[in-house]
Amino acid sequence: MLDMRPDCESCGKDLPADQAGALICSFECSFCADCNEQKLHGICPNCGGALTSRPTRSAALLAKYPASTQRKYKS
Repeated sequence: MLDMRPDCESCGKDLPADQAGALICSFECSFCADCNEQKLHGICPNCGGALTSRPTRSAALLAKYPASTQRKYKS
């Protein structure tokens, strides 16, 4: 099951698990669409892997399987 990390590791923007707009690599590094478009260009800066759209999780499943609350952004 995906961690569904709560923020963009590049800028700190919130990435709600029930909304589109997050991208992940195979290690679940998480980034927002804006950072991807402006500077990442589909490549994870941590591992060099491809970034792909992160699926969303429905509210019912979030209640049963909550998203991670551990933020990864480092200013």
